[in-house]
Amino acid sequence: MKELKIFGIVAIFTLVLYWGVEPFAHSQMHKHVDGHGFVYDGAADIAEATAAEKKDKAEAKKAFWADVAKVSKIKGDVAAGEAGFATCMGCHMEGGVNMGGVIPPVLDHAGAIYDKNYLIALIKDPAMASNVDHKYADTMTHPMGSIKAMMTDDQQVADVVAYIMAKKAGEVTTKEAFAEACGRCHAMRYAKTTQLGDTPTFKHEKDTLAYKIKVIDEQNLVKAYMGKLPPDLSIIIRARGHHFMETFVENPQSQLAGTSMPRVGLSHEGYEKVHAYMTEIGDPSKPAREELGPKVLLFFLVFTGLAFLWKKSMWKGLH
Repeated sequence: MKELKIFGIVAIFTLVLYWGVEPFAHSQMHKHVDGHGFVYDGAADIAEATAAEKKDKAEAKKAFWADVAKVSKIKGDVAAGEAGFATCMGCHMEGGVNMGGVIPPVLDHAGAIYDKNYLIALIKDPAMASNVDHKYADTMTHPMGSIKAMMTDDQQVADVVAYIMAKKAGEVTTKEAFAEACGRCHAMRYAKTTQLGDTPTFKHEKDTLAYKIKVIDEQNLVKAYMGKLPPDLSIIIRARGHHFMETFVENPQSQLAGTSMPRVGLSHEGYEKVHAYMTEIGDPSKPAREELGPKVLLFFLVFTGLAFLWKKSMWKGLH
């Protein structure tokens, strides 16, 4: 029985370290931030402005998100929204060019990965919706700021968002979700993607070098707009904990106040797609480990039982 007691003590200490000390240590590395379940109602933005004692800004955010909530209750006309959405396609298209610092995202799956309220807010005021209004004295100077002047009617906004949610919400792969939500700013070297998308394979070295120059030029534009080049996300999933990732993507300001990274506006389903892709690239052996884990535990359980029986047999009559 002495061996079982020793095993029990070791097991308890191991579990305490794994589920107690390690998570606690991680929690001390980053401030605790409450998530909002990818619900975009402005509560976090208002709280941040209030905590910073920026009364005017807090009031402006209250008014803005109240307006978003009002538009959200309007029944959108999908057919009418198609015409309004056509104005978006001048920028948001495959093969788009850099406009003001970044390449506008493709909206092929916008209805599947972005939250409805966020899309409304984005059309009403991109800087406020993205929670980067601190970067602009006038949010009209945001690269997408002109949309505020193009769509001033609440019904039109509701119609466009209704169209996006209905017609741009097809099945989306994890890679597509990542590319549309994150790929314009963040490279993934392990996936061989840059801010320009998948890296082509060239026959001649001069073509390879020419493409590298295009990537560098694009990165310089992004760097100038963001203040620094956003990090490569190949192994970010292994560098940051799940809670940090979720709350940071939901609202970057909550974890890094003053950052230039905009709120992406992903829905919970959209985030899960992006998270799955980052896991696939940054931790490709995870499925194999998860499959092997139970087998290893079963082996140790059987081996422990056999070792105990062997010990009992060998020491029989000596106690």
